[in-house]
Amino acid sequence: MLSEFNEYIINKNLFKKDNQILLAVSGGIDSVVMTELFGLAGFNYSIAHCNFGLRVEESDEDEKFVMNLAKKKKVNIFVKKFDTRKFASENKISIQMAARRLRLEWFELLIKQNHFSFYATAHHLNDQIETFFINLLRGTGITGLHGILPKQGNLIHPLLFCYREEIEKFAKENNLKFREDSSNIKTDYTRNKIRHKLIPVLKDINPAYAEIMNKNIFRLQQAEEIYKQQIRKASDKIIITDKDIVKISVSGLLKLKPLETYLFEIISAFGFNYSDINDIINSLKSTSGKVFFSATHRIIKDREYLLIEETGEEENLTQSDFLIQANDSFIEQPIQLKISRYKKPVEFIASGNRNIAFLDADKLEFPLQIRKWEKGDYFYPLGMNNKKLLSDFFIDNKFTIPEKEKTWIIISSGKIVWIAGHRIDDRFKITDKTKEILRIEVIC
Repeated sequence: MLSEFNEYIINKNLFKKDNQILLAVSGGIDSVVMTELFGLAGFNYSIAHCNFGLRVEESDEDEKFVMNLAKKKKVNIFVKKFDTRKFASENKISIQMAARRLRLEWFELLIKQNHFSFYATAHHLNDQIETFFINLLRGTGITGLHGILPKQGNLIHPLLFCYREEIEKFAKENNLKFREDSSNIKTDYTRNKIRHKLIPVLKDINPAYAEIMNKNIFRLQQAEEIYKQQIRKASDKIIITDKDIVKISVSGLLKLKPLETYLFEIISAFGFNYSDINDIINSLKSTSGKVFFSATHRIIKDREYLLIEETGEEENLTQSDFLIQANDSFIEQPIQLKISRYKKPVEFIASGNRNIAFLDADKLEFPLQIRKWEKGDYFYPLGMNNKKLLSDFFIDNKFTIPEKEKTWIIISSGKIVWIAGHRIDDRFKITDKTKEILRIEVIC
């Protein structure tokens, strides 16, 4: 088994001989065998153990076992206890999902703090089959049917070349001690139901089911590569990335067939799933303004684009918090502003930089207020004698919804002085009668 282990690592280019690898060791047979193989192969490794506290005394005994294993192997060990049930309750997710998130977040942190090259889990080919059915039942699409990949970012799976029977045989031949997880025999979780109820039926139908299933998964992985190439080719033609916003051309999207599949593959990377697809498609030919949310992002239907941006917590500050006093030279919130006063020179020429406003200081009443725009706001755009609603100004200048939301205006005694970064009000412009200039610059 050692030679197959080494060959698999080389063929899949999992890591290099001198890399430092962090092994996820539960104490069960799979992770103990993985640890033994790493030692026999002469690789550099440390051990990490998660105590999820789900089986009380058993969990603590698992921890002691793994600590003794690390001591026996003379390698470093990292141990962390989690309140998994509390985390699951607070985040409204299943116990299994909570444990997975806690484990992965901790491993990623350990990699950064201790400069490991990768972390490894002991998933094998039987786990691969179970994962296939889990994803099939979840409706994850073709991407989920590839099962467990040998290498995903910082995560590697060095036992994906063997079956559970081979692991059990190796453990027996090498007299390896390991812990039995009592929860594995229960059918409370989806994976265990598949393992104990579905798999036996498949094995009864065809004793060679495991080999056949893994060949099918391999073919699906190959088909997925072709599939992804086409998705990328189509995406490149209709997607524009503008700073922190991803823009998907609505007209370009509507030309793709099948639309549902293309749209799902494009937006799934932002946390959206198939249940969102129909509502988003129905919005494509409607007026702009509809918003759709995932756990991490939002999609806004604008005039010509679907706009995707990351969602964040809004600062709980009232408009009165944002003031510019007469003697201020710099403002930190809600946007950074550099402010200065000086006498108007004889030959004054305003900069064409829209991030700088030159205002007649004597026409301003302090403190100035900084706030977001509101319905009904109007101003007199520079060079115009008639007032204009800000909503019309935004339309004329083709502001997207996120751009409108992120726009700040500066107010003097209830009058708009400047749409920051865009246009000043004609009433506060520099004239021949101006004596002192107030210069305000948005620091990007």
